[in-house]
Amino acid sequence: MATQILNKGVSRRRFLSGLVAASAASVVGTSLLAPRSALAATDTKATLTGEVLSGSHWGAFRAKVVNGVWVDTVPFEKDKHPTTMINGVREVVYNPARVKYPMVRLDWLKHGFKSDTSQRGDNRFVRVPWSQALDFFYHELERIQTTYGPSALYAGHTGWQSVGKLHSASTMMMRAISLHGTFLSKAGDYSTGAAQVVLPYVAGAMEVYEQQTSWPLVLEHSDTIVIWGSDPIKNLQVGWLVPDHSPYAYYEQLAEKVKNNEIKVIYVDPVVSDTQKFVGGEQVRVNPQTDVPLMLAIAHTLYSENLYNKEFIADYTTGFDKFLPYLLGEKDGVAKTPEWAEKICGVKADKIREIARQMASGRTQIIGGWCLQRMQHGEQYAWMLVVVAAMLGQIGLPGGGFGFGWHYNDAGSITSNGPLMSGFSGVTGVDPIHNGSYKGYSTYIPVARFVDCIENPGKTIKWNGHDVTFPEMKMAVFCGNNPFHHHQDRNKMIKAWRKLETVISIDHQWTATCRFADIVLPATTTHERNDIEQYGNHSNAGIIALPKVVEPMYEAKDDFDIFKDLCRRFDREEAFTEGKTQMEWIEQIYNGARLQGRGLGVRMPNFKKFWEGEGFIEFPAGQEWVRHESFRKEPDLEPLGTASGLIEIYCKTIADMGYDDCQGHPMWFEKNERSHGGPRSDKFPINLQSTHPKHRLHSQLCSSTEHRATYSVADREPIYINTEDAKARGIKSGDIVRVFNDRGQVLAGAVVTDDYMPGVCRIHEGAWYSPLEGGKPGTLCTYGDPNVLTQDVGSSKLAQATSAASALVQIEKYTGPVPAVTGFNGPTEVTEINPLFPAMDI
Repeated sequence: MATQILNKGVSRRRFLSGLVAASAASVVGTSLLAPRSALAATDTKATLTGEVLSGSHWGAFRAKVVNGVWVDTVPFEKDKHPTTMINGVREVVYNPARVKYPMVRLDWLKHGFKSDTSQRGDNRFVRVPWSQALDFFYHELERIQTTYGPSALYAGHTGWQSVGKLHSASTMMMRAISLHGTFLSKAGDYSTGAAQVVLPYVAGAMEVYEQQTSWPLVLEHSDTIVIWGSDPIKNLQVGWLVPDHSPYAYYEQLAEKVKNNEIKVIYVDPVVSDTQKFVGGEQVRVNPQTDVPLMLAIAHTLYSENLYNKEFIADYTTGFDKFLPYLLGEKDGVAKTPEWAEKICGVKADKIREIARQMASGRTQIIGGWCLQRMQHGEQYAWMLVVVAAMLGQIGLPGGGFGFGWHYNDAGSITSNGPLMSGFSGVTGVDPIHNGSYKGYSTYIPVARFVDCIENPGKTIKWNGHDVTFPEMKMAVFCGNNPFHHHQDRNKMIKAWRKLETVISIDHQWTATCRFADIVLPATTTHERNDIEQYGNHSNAGIIALPKVVEPMYEAKDDFDIFKDLCRRFDREEAFTEGKTQMEWIEQIYNGARLQGRGLGVRMPNFKKFWEGEGFIEFPAGQEWVRHESFRKEPDLEPLGTASGLIEIYCKTIADMGYDDCQGHPMWFEKNERSHGGPRSDKFPINLQSTHPKHRLHSQLCSSTEHRATYSVADREPIYINTEDAKARGIKSGDIVRVFNDRGQVLAGAVVTDDYMPGVCRIHEGAWYSPLEGGKPGTLCTYGDPNVLTQDVGSSKLAQATSAASALVQIEKYTGPVPAVTGFNGPTEVTEINPLFPAMDI
């Protein structure tokens, strides 16, 4: 087999000599990978002393550098509401979890794709030269394409990019691999998987990532704001680009209006959110996963009390007449009255009527979150929220209607009149070397079903009106993303993972994905390379340079250089780079925006002056804007993107798909596990929320040691527990607790609070998986990864999205020996290695 893959100018002598050098001189030991001082100047290559303006997902900042070492971080002076997470950004560069060198898993190095995959996760790696690691990468791509074809290569998984228009890790990966061959890609994402599929059918757009009505208009016109399962104050700390945090000023104004009884704010949430604490208002404590019955009862009240807007329903919607028989119980014998809903959702019938009357009494803005669509049948929540807004009849009016993106990307800020930069493209127009047949398998899979794909090759599932047939996945490549954070049911994932022959991860932190990979390549962080980005997300407040703060640590390389070198191995380097250096790409991206700016009347300096000067351009503010206003004013000329051009309360397209778990109109479906008297609550009585974290962005910053210490409890991820639930279990704040169900078990640090209703707990997603016994399914997670406990089932046949919010657990005080947290260091020492590898067969 070896002679079949050693081609394209890579000799067997060079191939094996590299292995000998790697094994003889670079066996990984604790001294090599031990944590170093955060200020160890010997790890850097520059002597810069000064201040560097840069940006991140947590905002812009000025980095203070002394002798080439980043020593302090100060928020950008134009950011009036900076997040404390800025303090953790420096630690992305300096922390014990840095991937320092190219590494190969020990048994894979001995046996290649025939390795013992049950050893994945045991954290035994060997350092190899860059040239050898990339040879391995190339040879595996070649082997998979020639042996199995493109359906066996999964290279379309993406996550949160690093900020920067050039250095989009997943884009670079797909650009390079697409030059070599086609591959299996993914559809959808974990954040909004259910809503982004159903809402285009219902409202004509994804809605979840869109700009929202300008806050000044909401503050002027709204009488009531209903914040449904959303926490903007917590979540607006981060952004896809560099956030300017401008909406926080409007939330301060909203707090004043609430205090003065000018606007009423209602929070439908089982938890007292940070937004409620900041703004004030009234909480409606709803049982987890039962928001749809509450919405149906509100709709029933609006209809039965003649409070709904008949004209809007007639002129701007379709299918209300087909929804009514279900709402009124004529279809199934169950009227969706407040009394019916009370038994499920826990909100008193009279309170439900009061909420409906309040919403109908004046202008009402509904702010919907994403966590509620991350449950079984999550499509129904998004659909039903639009139906309630349609019955109120205020969609397209300032301060009325609905929105699903208020907690994201500086939403509600006023968008500037400035240009938008393009980015580095994943498409080159150059044909791949390999363009084989998918052999009847699908060319894509719903992303939340990718472990099912590994586990069940040949299985066909329903998705969004299509049949998707899973291929037999043999190799997976991940760049700048961490599926061992994204995905649910960690132990199921570990078992399935063993079926893959080769896994490659390119990253700058030793995430669990790296630990479960075979080849790990060290990438630079955002702050060890040059780039450029928009300042402000929906606000588009300006452009900010992202110059290198420090030189790359250890042997880390930019993704651009990694994939350029990979492409050189199959004669596609020129196609990948288009003959440009990184700085030439950045200048081209800037100049594209500069040209666009001329047409908008926005003058920008030439690139040299911009880059070598302040590195920041501020755009003039734009106009206030109302979401869906053009549709309301001219529904015939500005129709929605639905089949009818109207809001589809009943959707024939979905109905014709014939799915039993997502029919032609929104409905209540019982979950397979639900707290407060629902299925399985007798065994596991507490609903686990795994919402977006307060102190990081998903799993990013979790490896930042000093920052993590500001919120961890007993060195573990916090678990927030209701006071009554804690008392019944003898738990107090600061205790280490074991959280468990049939899927797994984790340790976490208890925070006892009345902010959570009884029967509800929370562990923020993004907590790093830290197994007591690496690679062993069912072992205890020593830090507190909630996805050890969440279930891996599709939301429905329509979206097949994540159902992470449908999870029940039990909690007990932990009394055993307290294990060390295992997830935040690099590989462990390797000693049992034969430098000649005579049995190696790759």
